Amino acid sequence: MIDALPELPLVLLVDDEVRSQEAMRRTLEDEFRILTASDAEAARQLLERHDVAVILCDQRMPGLSGVEFLKAARERWPDTVRIVISGYADSEDIIAGVNEAGIYQYVLKPWVPDHLLETVRGAVEASRLQQGLQRIEIDLRAGTTALRARRSERLRQAQRVFGFERIVRAPGSPLDGVCAVAERIARHDLSVLLLGESGTGKELMARAIHYASPRAGGTFAVENCAAIPDTLLESELFGHKRGAFTGAVDDHVGLFQRAEGGTVFLDEIGETSPSFQVKLLRVLQERELRPVGSTRAIPVDVRVIAATHRDLEDDVRAGRFREDLYYRIAGVTLTLPPLRERPGDIVPIAEHVLADVCRELGLPPRAFDDDARALLLGYPWRGNIRELRNEIGRAVALGDGDVVRATSFSPRLLRGRTGEALAGMSAAQGLAALPASGTLQERLDAVEAMVLREVMLRRRWNKTRAAAELGLSRVGLRAKLLRFGIEGGSN
Repeated sequence: MIDALPELPLVLLVDDEVRSQEAMRRTLEDEFRILTASDAEAARQLLERHDVAVILCDQRMPGLSGVEFLKAARERWPDTVRIVISGYADSEDIIAGVNEAGIYQYVLKPWVPDHLLETVRGAVEASRLQQGLQRIEIDLRAGTTALRARRSERLRQAQRVFGFERIVRAPGSPLDGVCAVAERIARHDLSVLLLGESGTGKELMARAIHYASPRAGGTFAVENCAAIPDTLLESELFGHKRGAFTGAVDDHVGLFQRAEGGTVFLDEIGETSPSFQVKLLRVLQERELRPVGSTRAIPVDVRVIAATHRDLEDDVRAGRFREDLYYRIAGVTLTLPPLRERPGDIVPIAEHVLADVCRELGLPPRAFDDDARALLLGYPWRGNIRELRNEIGRAVALGDGDVVRATSFSPRLLRGRTGEALAGMSAAQGLAALPASGTLQERLDAVEAMVLREVMLRRRWNKTRAAAELGLSRVGLRAKLLRFGIEGGSN
C-alpha cells in the first residue's frame, strides 16, 4: 500500500487585480495550494473555511487596505504568516505593517518570481516552526504535569525507603525515644547535631530527618569532614573560582550551592580545624558564602545537620572546637546509643542486613541458625552496625546453603566474650536482654544458657576447654548442655 503524499501548504492571495493574482498563482502553484480573493471580505470568508498557512495581500485595495485587513486577520488567525505586496515604498505603511499587523515581510512591486517564491517558502517554514513550538508548549505543559506527578511519586518512594520507620529496631528499643524527638524536630528548620560512636547510623538518622522535613524535595548532600584535607574542604563546600589556586582550571560550584533548598550533612565535624570553623560559622550566621577566590557573596538556603563521634563539649572546654560554632550547629542534640547498649536490636538489624547482603550478592534469602544468633548477641560490637555488616557479608560469602552458621563468622567474632557485652550494659539494658516474663529461676536459666552457648561456640564445641574455662567438670558441663538442649560438636 502506497502512503498518501502530505498535503501542500495553503497560500491565500488577496489582490483586486486579476492579472496580478494569476501571475502570483503561476509562480507558486507548483509548490503550494492556492486560494484567491479580490477583497478583504472574500478573504475573510476563505479564512473561516480553510487552514491557511500564508496570506499574500496587496496594500492598495478598495475598502480595507492590506495592512488594515492583515491587522484584523492577526487577531483572528494569529498563527497565519502575513506578507504585504505594494507598489509604493511608503515608510509609514511599512512601519504600520510591521508594528500593527505583525507583517512577516514587505514585498515591493514589481516583484521578481524567484524572490517571491523564496519569500513564501520562508513564510511557510516560519508557519511550521510556529506550529511546532505550539506543540512543544502543549507537550511541555502536559509533560510538566506528568513530571510533577512523577517527582511526587519518587519523593514518596524516598520517604518510604529513608523514613524513621525504616530505622530497624526492636519494640522498646532505646532508639524509639531518639526517633520520636527527631521526627518532631524534622518539621522545623533547626540545626541538628548527632552524637554517637562510628557506625551507629548517624547518616541514616540525618536522611530520615531530611525526608520528614519540608525540604524533602531538595537535595540531601553528604560530606565527611575528616575524609579530605582542610584546605580542600572549603573549596568542596563553598566552591572556588577559576585560578583561585594551583589546579583550579574551572569554576567549581560547592556543595552548599548544589544543595540549595535542601539539607547538608556534615559528618565528623569535630575533625575540622579552627580556621575552617570560623569560615563555616560565618556561612551559617550570614546565610551566604564566598567561593574561594571570589569577592562576591552568594546567598544560600540550606539546613545543616552535623555529626561527630567526639564529645564536642569537652573539645569546647579544651579549646579544640569553637564555642560559638558549637551552639550554632547544636540547635537540637541527639545521641545515638551504641549497638552493645541495645542488645534487643542486634537480631532485627542483623536479619535486615542479611537480606540486604543476599540481595546485593544476587543470592537467595538466607537465615541465621540458633548458634549464629547466640554468637551475634554475645559479641560487644565495638564497630557497631558497620562491623556487624562486615561480619555478615563475610559469613554469607563463605557459607553454603540457605542457613548462616556460627562457624562462618570470623575468628575475632568467635573469640568475643559475652561477659564483655554484658559488662557494657546498664542494669536496664541487661534486663532488656532477659525474657520479658518468667520466674527468677527461669530468667537466671536464660542467662546461664546464653553464657554456655557463647563459650561452646568460641571453644568450637571442645568440651574439655569449655569446662575448664567455666570451672566445671566435663560431666557437669555435659549435664548442663543436656538440660538446656544445647547441641553442637561431639568431642
